Amino acid sequence: MNVVVLASRKGGSGKSTLVAHLGAYAQKASGRCLLIDADPQGSLTLWHALRGTEEPTVLAAPDGVAKLVAAAERSGAAWVFIDTPPNMSAVVTEAIRCATLVVIPARPGVFDIDAVRETVEFTRALDTPYAVVINGAPARRANQDAFVVAQARRSLAGINAPVWSGQVSHRTNFSLALAEGENVHEYDGSSLAALEIAALWSAIEQSVMAINTMNGAAAAA
Repeated sequence: MNVVVLASRKGGSGKSTLVAHLGAYAQKASGRCLLIDADPQGSLTLWHALRGTEEPTVLAAPDGVAKLVAAAERSGAAWVFIDTPPNMSAVVTEAIRCATLVVIPARPGVFDIDAVRETVEFTRALDTPYAVVINGAPARRANQDAFVVAQARRSLAGINAPVWSGQVSHRTNFSLALAEGENVHEYDGSSLAALEIAALWSAIEQSVMAINTMNGAAAAA
């Protein structure tokens, strides 16, 4: 089973939004998927209430996630996505310890990049694989990053943080889909927003596969 944790000390970085869109996509792409809402704000739980369907399952866990992750593995879940609060509290620590991969969303602004540094250091200290995803970015023009995105990438390169080569842009379809209890593929599968989520999902799948291969080789050594 693969556990993907969305973590960032910065509020408003887009953790809940990405968990909702990725989780619904993963449910259709790979079968059984569980979303864990460990953020007391409950945004993911609200989205699920609007869906009118039980898939993917969303469970609230403001006080801890380890037991839910263990139960998900016993039940045969393929993927678990965990939404965390914007801090480095005990529940975030527990989630990161359970993670196969930590995804750190960062909007391309000075305050967000500064917050990423702390989250990166925290995740490194727990020896958990991670990657930064540029989120809520100005759309690319002629396949070129906006200046503020290029600047953010340079800052992240300065701390040797792995950063996804793609981005999730600031697009209205992301919020419109959530308001309908959907993800962007359900709302408008041909949209650029849907293509970006599909690309991010593919990158996560490939990263997790590489992590699992490395862990398997280490265990066999």
